[in-house]
Amino acid sequence: MAKNSNQIYVIGHINPDTDSIASAMGYAWLLQDSAETETVTAARAGHLNPQTTWIFNRLKLEPPLLLPDASPRFSSISHRFNTTTPDRPLREAWSIANRTGGVAPVINKNGKPYGLITVVSLFNFLSRAIGSHPRREETRMAELFDQPCSEACDTTVPQFLNSSRIKDMLPRILQEERTEFWVIDKHKSYVGICRQRDALHPPRLKLVLVDHNEAGQALGSLDEADLLEILDHHRLGNPTTNAPIKFTVDIVGSTSTLVSERIDEAGLSAPPQLAGLLMAGLISDTLLLTSPTTTERDHQAADRLSRWAFIGGSVLDGETFESFGNKILQAGADLSSREPDDIVSADFKLYEAGSFKFGVSQIEVTNYAQLEERLKTIKKALITLRDAKGLDFVLLMATNVVVGSSRIILTGDVPRLDVLPFPHLADGSLKAKGVVSRKKQLLPLVLGALEN
Repeated sequence: MAKNSNQIYVIGHINPDTDSIASAMGYAWLLQDSAETETVTAARAGHLNPQTTWIFNRLKLEPPLLLPDASPRFSSISHRFNTTTPDRPLREAWSIANRTGGVAPVINKNGKPYGLITVVSLFNFLSRAIGSHPRREETRMAELFDQPCSEACDTTVPQFLNSSRIKDMLPRILQEERTEFWVIDKHKSYVGICRQRDALHPPRLKLVLVDHNEAGQALGSLDEADLLEILDHHRLGNPTTNAPIKFTVDIVGSTSTLVSERIDEAGLSAPPQLAGLLMAGLISDTLLLTSPTTTERDHQAADRLSRWAFIGGSVLDGETFESFGNKILQAGADLSSREPDDIVSADFKLYEAGSFKFGVSQIEVTNYAQLEERLKTIKKALITLRDAKGLDFVLLMATNVVVGSSRIILTGDVPRLDVLPFPHLADGSLKAKGVVSRKKQLLPLVLGALEN
């Protein structure tokens, strides 16, 4: 996490799907092209699912930065001051302290902190070396500066991990009678020095949200960041902001479609790998342009991205939209090697309606055999997920991408959902013929039933 106040992160929702990851990377690329002083970085709010992992391997791309929440970390307020070693003369530390505002880090040869020389520790050293003895007061400063730095170090300074949240450690910082602290990495090696005043007022992250606008689906501690923009294609449920922001929610099948349009409007073309990634986001969200959420603009985006991605010499040279799309859908439809907890949580979203708090998961399969074989363990995982999140219920939408239908699995009886127009099967699941879209087909029915 950078200290640069001009750093902007573009990020999708928690439990990211392919469209969330792709649109974040594509929009970050576009914003960076037009940025004058800002650094724009794509980020993700969770781990990649199997489909997205396959896509990154196929396109030979590196995943975006993992940003677990928006709370400032110690890395954002650390300063990597020059250092010296315990055996070096004190004059070296004095020289450093004169340039850093009165602090000199003393580091062991293995890179780990030894002690900190500060105004207070230096005064304590002089008190020990000179004290009030008349003859000692005549000691020459040069003699004192010849002493090793270890003699003037405070070796009790607290250390904070650079990836730790500042707010979690603030009570301890305020209890300490000092103003400087160590910042270390996971190997306990020196990263920098932070000051109390910076911990009290850390820089806020600047965020652009893509593929979602509901606070419940965003990365944690969103209220600790500055929200600059939202680019999405879902229902409204946006968080409040302290200042006006740029807000776009449009009726298309994927956020990747919106990003490709903006790239085109800017007179640019995405590099082949990035175009392939945006195409994957479009394919995943529209089920290869067969979902009822698909619009004419999505078809146009498919043509545009194909033109950019399938050029000679690119990593997708020889592929077609259909061949690449079928591989993408297949990559996300294999349940055999996945744990039940991963199956139910990989594409999971939270909602509220009426007095109910609930979650909806979606998975894709090419047949229902794998689902039926593991139905008991999947139901158990759904109940565990419901209880862990403190929800009233959770439902899983298992979408067969071959026949274009879904099975709905509930954690228990929800009387208000009895009005859903889906027949019950012998295994307790619901048969949702022709239903493939959580956003456009299933969710409106569920919300309507709960609110009425």
